[in-house]
Amino acid sequence: MTTQYLVFDIGGTTIKYGLIDEALHLSHEGKCLTEHNHDGLILKQLQRVTRDYQVEYSLAGIGVSTAGIVGADGAIQYAGPTISDYQGTPIKAALMAQTGLPVFVVNDVDAALLGEQLAGGAKGATSAYCVALGTGIGGAYVEDGRLMTGAHATANSIGYTLYDPLTKTNYEQRASTLTLEYQLAKYQMSVKDAFEEAKRGTVPYVAIINDWAAEVATGLASILLLFDPDILLIGGAVSLQGQYLVDLLNNALKPLLPPDLIKTKITTAELADKAQLYGAMAGLLIR
Repeated sequence: MTTQYLVFDIGGTTIKYGLIDEALHLSHEGKCLTEHNHDGLILKQLQRVTRDYQVEYSLAGIGVSTAGIVGADGAIQYAGPTISDYQGTPIKAALMAQTGLPVFVVNDVDAALLGEQLAGGAKGATSAYCVALGTGIGGAYVEDGRLMTGAHATANSIGYTLYDPLTKTNYEQRASTLTLEYQLAKYQMSVKDAFEEAKRGTVPYVAIINDWAAEVATGLASILLLFDPDILLIGGAVSLQGQYLVDLLNNALKPLLPPDLIKTKITTAELADKAQLYGAMAGLLIR
């Protein structure tokens, strides 16, 4: 019988889920709404979907990727305002009590990195650092198969670093793709389309994209010097820009680093929005 894992990815508005087997085939996917976690709906949705899948399939475990900081007990240790009344939600304990199965709960950026190491852009790397560029900026680090999350599970909170007292902004407020989106709003241009225009050499998009890449590079330089990973993986929707983005960032890093010092390979994520689902499963495999 094929071993199958039920996996979830909890975002601010949607919960995605599906089955992944031992051959890394993702199937039977679905999604449901979080409804801003009204009346604890997120946990109820997890329990409902789990109940339905356990009736129909033989499950070996359950993996959950989620926004927020996850404590050692698999509960939500800290959650920002995106998901209301989420802090303290006992995801692992509730699903284990319901199913009797092993349950792994992990932060979504950590999950994305685990997924990419299992089946994507960081496969085979001894150490890998992931920078997720999106509404904010998140970080995750894996070394010798272990997530390095710090003594209080708050390590790699890179979006809050590089605070500038003059502008009163931190790294993610200057370098997130949301910030780039705001900068492009006056041109009525999306981030994706702005990249296409920059590739064609269109003014002013070349300068806007280059300036944004320079802001991103300031944070990457610190990561490269502090961690020296085999792979530095760029995640988020902007990773679809592939080698063009990698070249932009490598060029922006040149004036920030000593020449010929850094050997880390910079690359982009390969699994797109499936990375967290694979990462939730990966956590069950390395337990």
